[in-house]
Amino acid sequence: MSLAIINNSPYLRTTRTFPTEPQPLSVEITKSYLDIANVVNERTIGIYATSPSITGNTWFLTGSNTKQQTLRKVFPLTGPAPIAINHGITFTSMGGFVHIYGTFTDGTNWYPLPYVDVAAAGNQIQVVINGTQILITAGAGAPPVITTGTFVIEWLSQT
Repeated sequence: MSLAIINNSPYLRTTRTFPTEPQPLSVEITKSYLDIANVVNERTIGIYATSPSITGNTWFLTGSNTKQQTLRKVFPLTGPAPIAINHGITFTSMGGFVHIYGTFTDGTNWYPLPYVDVAAAGNQIQVVINGTQILITAGAGAPPVITTGTFVIEWLSQT
């Protein structure tokens, strides 16, 4: 069984021999610069901002050879659920969400968001994103109370 690899990992070799003659040196420096620029542009960008920022991730969706980039936006959480946060994303100008995640604390322990309680379904915390808001809702049981936290969404950009 063979796998079709569509791209290589962004890898930059650590050694390079440069010629001493001006013309071949110029060619090798140009190649070196292009290698560096391509590898840097292929990495994941570690910026988590409260305004949309490019992630550096590239997605190739089934049926399309066109790559799509993703955008990321971070939302600070304060106060207990229910929480409604305006996200400011126009659904018609995006291709769907690829990551929806976060964490929160009740002041003592830290939890993932959405939160799942394996012992009692009523203790869960749900996350739903509609056309205008992120809705975080606590179950009817006794889920942990959100005091502070961070919520992150990443979506496919159509632009």
